[in-house]
Amino acid sequence: VQLQASGGGLVQAGGSLTLSCAASGRTSGHSVAVMGWFRQAPGKEREFVAAINRSGVRKEYSESVKGRFIVSRDGARNTMYLRMNSLKPEDTAVYFCAARPTYQTYVSTSPEGYISWGQGTQVTVSS
Repeated sequence: VQLQASGGGLVQAGGSLTLSCAASGRTSGHSVAVMGWFRQAPGKEREFVAAINRSGVRKEYSESVKGRFIVSRDGARNTMYLRMNSLKPEDTAVYFCAARPTYQTYVSTSPEGYISWGQGTQVTVSS
């Protein structure tokens, strides 16, 4: 599975951005079950942001983004979105989308649970 993330950019604190992640490749006939967003700031480890299952019913968020970010997906198109509201300077990072193996349905918050990764998109929030 190949993942392509897009939508990053520069925004002022308090602003909003929407990231997109499109999955392609070996998904014909089998949509990816679980997709997630992670981020990595300079000098820090990659951290979990949000994840969602195929139907969109099950979602997980990190405490730092809960109430501000919304993860969603278009299962038919294997596309996942991350709507980021009330952005803070500490949200500045490279955001990566990831996918679990097709047969895995558990909404994991650990990067070790994901086997396919996109290239990342930079989000910069100015104060």
